[in-house]
Amino acid sequence: MATRAQVTQLLSEGRSFETAAAELGISPGEAFMIATGVPADGSDDPHPDELDQQNPLPASPQHLSNPPASNPTSNSAVLDWVRRRARHELTSPPS
Repeated sequence: MATRAQVTQLLSEGRSFETAAAELGISPGEAFMIATGVPADGSDDPHPDELDQQNPLPASPQHLSNPPASNPTSNSAVLDWVRRRARHELTSPPS
């Protein structure tokens, strides 16, 4: 498990949450939470007294909380299977 000291050290060296997380083998959202104590998805707002005690948070860390969605429109393995299945159906005698 990465420590706050490790994450903040990498950030102080100029790395982003994404690159620091990759170096530590964790997700960017996890790196953000370790460094700030606040979830990147915005599900927990710090108390105003807590805000006074810490460094300013990035304006919009939401993009760190989840990887980007991937919705491929095709899959070559599926298309190959459909072609084989269709070829088999078209060349097989009816039962």
